[in-house]
Amino acid sequence: MAHSDVPAEQAHVDLAYQRLAAMRAAARSMLEDAFGERGGTFQAVTERDIRVRNSLGRLEHLQLGRESLVFGRIDRAGAHPEDAPEEFHIGRLAVSDTNQEPLVVDWRAPVAEPFYRATGAHPMGLVRRRHLLTEGPKVVDLEDELFDPEGDHSGRGLGLSGPQVLLSTLERSRTGRMRDIVATVQREQDEIIRAPLPGILVVQGGPGTGKTAVALHRAAYLLYTHRFPLESQGVLVLGPNPTFLRYIEHVLPSLDETGVELSTVNGLYGGTRPDGPEDEAVALIKGDARMATVVARAIADRQRPLRRTTEVPYGRRVLRITPALSAQLVGAVKRRPGTHNARRRTLEQVLWRHLAEQISAEARRAAGGDPGAETVSAEDLGREIRRLPQMAEALDRMWPVLTPEQLLHDLFGAPPLIELAARNVLPTADLRHLYRPRGESDEPVRWTDADIPLLDEALALLGARRRPGHERPEGIRTYGHVVVDETQDLSPMQLRMVARRSLTGSMTIVGDVAQATGPWAPASWAKVVEHLPARKGWRLVELTVNYRTPSEIMDLAARVLEQVAPAMRSSESVRSSGRHPRVVRVDPPSGFNPAERIAGTVAAAVGDQLRQSTEGNAAVIAPPGLVAAVADALRQGGLAFGTAGREALDQRLSLLTIDDAKGLEFDLVTVVEPSRVAHESPQGLRALYVAFTRATQALTIVHADALPAALAGVAQHSA
Repeated sequence: MAHSDVPAEQAHVDLAYQRLAAMRAAARSMLEDAFGERGGTFQAVTERDIRVRNSLGRLEHLQLGRESLVFGRIDRAGAHPEDAPEEFHIGRLAVSDTNQEPLVVDWRAPVAEPFYRATGAHPMGLVRRRHLLTEGPKVVDLEDELFDPEGDHSGRGLGLSGPQVLLSTLERSRTGRMRDIVATVQREQDEIIRAPLPGILVVQGGPGTGKTAVALHRAAYLLYTHRFPLESQGVLVLGPNPTFLRYIEHVLPSLDETGVELSTVNGLYGGTRPDGPEDEAVALIKGDARMATVVARAIADRQRPLRRTTEVPYGRRVLRITPALSAQLVGAVKRRPGTHNARRRTLEQVLWRHLAEQISAEARRAAGGDPGAETVSAEDLGREIRRLPQMAEALDRMWPVLTPEQLLHDLFGAPPLIELAARNVLPTADLRHLYRPRGESDEPVRWTDADIPLLDEALALLGARRRPGHERPEGIRTYGHVVVDETQDLSPMQLRMVARRSLTGSMTIVGDVAQATGPWAPASWAKVVEHLPARKGWRLVELTVNYRTPSEIMDLAARVLEQVAPAMRSSESVRSSGRHPRVVRVDPPSGFNPAERIAGTVAAAVGDQLRQSTEGNAAVIAPPGLVAAVADALRQGGLAFGTAGREALDQRLSLLTIDDAKGLEFDLVTVVEPSRVAHESPQGLRALYVAFTRATQALTIVHADALPAALAGVAQHSA
């Protein structure tokens, strides 16, 4: 039975929605008026454009989509015991009545902080905290927490706020898109969200602790609190793959922030897209921080004196650039600050001045020392000779203008250049792994994931490049705050790439060391931060409560965690589902293709699950070597499914590898051949830990190979 105060709360919510509709109508009217203006002075046109932009921004600000406007209320004690408590309703954006009195307070405003922070021991002036359970504009029920010595503080063991509303929210089926958690943010999460802007904040959180949602809410909070300067500087959010970005893309708009840029790390480098993954051994070398020195030396090796004298015709004269002169000029320019390509202009100017002085000296000698003899300006000389073939060849030999792609293609295609750049930097045995034969001149270069950070490193040293169809040279954009999720999987070279995007060193770094599944697995967060701009300091905070994964699944995952990271403690689940993981052993008959039998068993199990429940989403997580067989079996079973990419979240069922599933969550998860999942991942059992903890309701494991030792003794069913 619903709480007796639901009708009163519904009336307040209805009034707030009415005012929100009036605010939207006013913004639309202003926009229509601005569009209706014609002609006028330059100033009038400019003012009209400003009104149009402001009106469009206001309309965008007032959009909620399907999310609820109001989700809570706080009653703050009056100044005197006899005073009635002061009430504030908390919601996604601020709404006022016709007298400009607040009907809804923005969740990021200081007055709303006690809604997330107050505890029985520290009530922060509250006498009541009320959580509204809503479906859009409808108030379904509510839950009160009373702050007095005899009050009922349910969930105190885990420090939960509004535990019944929280659990009700967690039990809802997933839709394939992350929803914001603004209505159920807990104290330990809010402390991270509202942490100060400067420096690097590292958030360590196990599976299901809400670290991704916390990071996104922190971005929204910082934009609200530090609108200037972050609105002009920009905020960047980085995720592990495009599927993940699509999974989270609606969270910030639902929190009233649409100006945040989402990208993968490799997506930061424009123009060149990787054609596929790199061999693991090569990826380890290319991800090493020492490759920054290799790239820098490869550029320095292209700044070199001439091998022989170059003669350049100039009228009746012949200008000579000797190896000694070129060495002198190149050495001088090397000592100048600036990027490589920008200093090409410096070299030219120095050379023109030297040649102009050479011409003047020869003229004075021919005139018997007459100071009024023929002279030429360096600028005029440069304009005349810079495009002569001999001069162009000499300049390109001494200081070529390069793109990152040209530099690395030349470097990796020539063992002598690799040896020159990497000598005494990388082990000799590693150098052969960097070599790849050059293709035909008209054949496109195949770049890998591991090449992108190297191209970005080269771009930073070479300087802005000009691409066809772009009016201005493209450089590296920086942001006022950078949020990075799944940071534990980034190589040192990728971390350097991220660091270059930070304008002030303000960053939020999110991840779980125990869930590192890439070639690089840091031993600690200190090893990560050493590649980031920590000039303003860094601090580590930890999320300890698991809101996503039921205790039954987490108990099984904890057995894997004990094997991969014995020193780490698994997060504590707030709920149980009553459904223990189901382990299905497949015993293929003699002569039967094991992969087909396993895939068929998976398809049958998933089909049964989806038929038993009409809501929620599901995922099959398979080792790369079995994905094709499982896909065929799902199709034969008449099951529609999405794979990695944009279509993965458009279907109720997804078929993914562990790399594609990072950061996602599903109601029902089926893990195929856990031993192979671990074997085909660079970090072994860590991949299995990640796979198990994607589930929010039920986990099924299907296998024919022997289970990993960490799963020894679990109850099994035969198929």
